[in-house]
Amino acid sequence: MKLKFFGKKEEKEQVKKSPLREWLDAIVFAVVAATLIRWIFMEAFTIPTPSMEKSLLVGDFLFVSKVSYGARTPATPLQIPLTHAKIWGTDVPSYLDWIQLPQYRLPAFSEVERNDVVVFNYPPEFEHPVDLKTHYIKRCIGIHGDVVEVREGQVYVNGEKGENPELMQYRYFIKTDQRINDRVFAKYEISEHNQLQGGYLVHTTPATAELLKAEPFIEDVISTLMPSDQPNPRIFPDANYFPWNADNWGPLEIPYEGMKLQLNDTLVAKYGSTIVDYEGHKNAEVKDYKLYIDGQEVTDYTFGQDYYFMMGDNRHNSEDSRFWGFVPADHVVGEAAFIWLSLDAQESFLNKIRWRRFFNLID
Repeated sequence: MKLKFFGKKEEKEQVKKSPLREWLDAIVFAVVAATLIRWIFMEAFTIPTPSMEKSLLVGDFLFVSKVSYGARTPATPLQIPLTHAKIWGTDVPSYLDWIQLPQYRLPAFSEVERNDVVVFNYPPEFEHPVDLKTHYIKRCIGIHGDVVEVREGQVYVNGEKGENPELMQYRYFIKTDQRINDRVFAKYEISEHNQLQGGYLVHTTPATAELLKAEPFIEDVISTLMPSDQPNPRIFPDANYFPWNADNWGPLEIPYEGMKLQLNDTLVAKYGSTIVDYEGHKNAEVKDYKLYIDGQEVTDYTFGQDYYFMMGDNRHNSEDSRFWGFVPADHVVGEAAFIWLSLDAQESFLNKIRWRRFFNLID
């Protein structure tokens, strides 16, 4: 029997990692770190459509703050890291929905406020779990409890005229018998223009529309606001019950957590689809303007979460809450913070880079 007395410990020889193991460890660390940063702090997004022009342009790359409103805990844990609903460049799902966890929100620095530019999951995309629905970006026009109305294109919140974004756009008809050169549209920074009989249909700001009127080859610049007596069949919440359109919409109160309803036909027409789609009931439906949950008619209802009303700054080229409804609080992803890169697909080489937009704050 050998006895070991106090003395100098034998130095163990360190096992040297192979280059492959070192690379593997580095990749795993990078993926874990990027996943945590993306989940808790900040995530990069790009602008694919013109619904927010000119505040945000197609080709803008921006960072979205998750800590502003509090990051959400994952609802779909069985997912390939650093992907969204599909594997990059394919239509193959990047997740399995076998496990769906309840979502919670980490402590936040602030709440969603009016006029914030917000990234959220597209509410009516029901084929994916909430946290993997397509990301949309719009401006918050109204928060929970607000009454929103649009009159002749102007937003009103709680009866008061809403704050208009500085670069808000509408659709106009340029009346002219001449062909307008692309250089003219570039001069006025008009990216959306279509030639029609007797002129052009463009999306631009009211200020630019006034400047265009002074051009000698333009007869007139006419607003294309829809009159209130022309309802849009696609309008939210129920075009059969409320004959509204995008330029004349509401008034309608935005639901809030704890909001109580004594349901009747009108209130079911206003809020029935929201309750069925986003309040978390497994068996809810609306029939003949009556709400049924688990097969039983419901005459009193209390909302379980807050909602928001979102609109694009390009008011006549935006699919937003006027068409598909409120954004539930559990769909809110984060606040758009700043632009870190902007590329113009219409240009070539170095001209593609919009240098003046680098690191612009979003407001």
